[in-house]
Amino acid sequence: MDANALLMPFQFKINLDNELKRLFGETPIFVPSSVLGELANSMDKYAKAALALARKYGIVETELRGDEAVLEIAAQREAAVVTNDRGLIARLREKRLPVVRLRSRKYLVVDEF
Repeated sequence: MDANALLMPFQFKINLDNELKRLFGETPIFVPSSVLGELANSMDKYAKAALALARKYGIVETELRGDEAVLEIAAQREAAVVTNDRGLIARLREKRLPVVRLRSRKYLVVDEF
């Protein structure tokens, strides 16, 4: 999950856990450690709540920052990435990694390539 995915529940009133369970069943969820720093430094009014949410998931340590961290961890784990970041989505598609994104501000969908 990237930072904007962790903001979704607070911006759009979506339950990430329920949506991910609907899509994948019981599966581990990971957040790159750099995303915690990104949220801690964010000025978004929901950043504190998103940071608390992130800490309930598995944290993967990384020295990389931003999209690079998300891309590397997803590739290593052959994992889908939850994001609405258009630039990151394009890069994930280039690497043929599955993308989970918000549709109609109500539910998550999987784009697999």
